[in-house]
Amino acid sequence: MRLNTIKSAPGARRERTRVGRGIGSGLGKTAGRGHKGQYARTGKGKVKPGFEGGQMPLQRRLPKVGFRSKLKANTAEIRLYQLEQLKDTQVDIEALRNAALIDPRAKKVRVVKKGEITRAYKLKGIAATAGAKAAIEAAGGTLE
Repeated sequence: MRLNTIKSAPGARRERTRVGRGIGSGLGKTAGRGHKGQYARTGKGKVKPGFEGGQMPLQRRLPKVGFRSKLKANTAEIRLYQLEQLKDTQVDIEALRNAALIDPRAKKVRVVKKGEITRAYKLKGIAATAGAKAAIEAAGGTLE
């Protein structure tokens, strides 16, 4: 076998259809584009996604769904077991930011009951769910 004799299998490569090359080709004159209209013109075949010829597009006809709260970006949640990662028992928003447990942009933090805690934590300026509050107080901690 020689590199200069390698060929692909017969029928594997199909020749490109040459349009606009006479009536005998089957794609002469209008070159398969039909007569007149937007798609018959050069460079005018593209329409933006969702365009329906001037009719109100489907994505604008349907109602908007759902709601995205702007407060959500400012609020962070922390789980009980994540408090165990902190070295200090005095916990505030700044301590959680320094430990990279919450988003730096968060203005409010809430503790949710997931997992267990063994140490008594003193939470300052942090909200807690009813279950989390009970678990913190059971471990000897307080909420301010």
